[in-house]
Amino acid sequence: LSKTPEDVVLIELMGDAYGFQSQWSKAVVAYKSLLDLDPNSVTYHYKYAGVLGKLAKEERKLSGIGQISKVKASFDKAAKLDPTHINVRWALVELYTQLPSFLGGSYKKALIYANQLEQLSKPNGFLAKAYIFESSSQDDSANTFYKKGLESINELECFQSVLSHSTHLSMH
Repeated sequence: LSKTPEDVVLIELMGDAYGFQSQWSKAVVAYKSLLDLDPNSVTYHYKYAGVLGKLAKEERKLSGIGQISKVKASFDKAAKLDPTHINVRWALVELYTQLPSFLGGSYKKALIYANQLEQLSKPNGFLAKAYIFESSSQDDSANTFYKKGLESINELECFQSVLSHSTHLSMH
């Protein structure tokens, strides 16, 4: 990096390596520099927000709480940049489900992203809703969505099995 300080591949690998080692503050610096180089990258916003959230959770002080708005803003930007990014929506579901309401946590907001997930992937949407309902102690609703999620996964597996079987037959 000393020879090519704007090599995004190296910077991202460095951020990933720091993240893998749970060195959140170093990973945040790497991902922030990537965002400075490419402010419209979904991946960089996703990774930056993710490690910033880990850092905030670890610090649990006023400085950590102050990072929450940056986490939300970066995840929101990633969601707007790519309306089909499943992992970003899962991160937003988890964020809004886990945050206390005085920091902006909201089951209602989490459900918005769960609904978006459902439009992209039925199993992900159902399981996200189950997670939200379980977190809000609505066990009956959680169980309903866990069952729907498992049923939709089984339907996908059956469809894929039929599809691969028909492809296999057409080859012979």
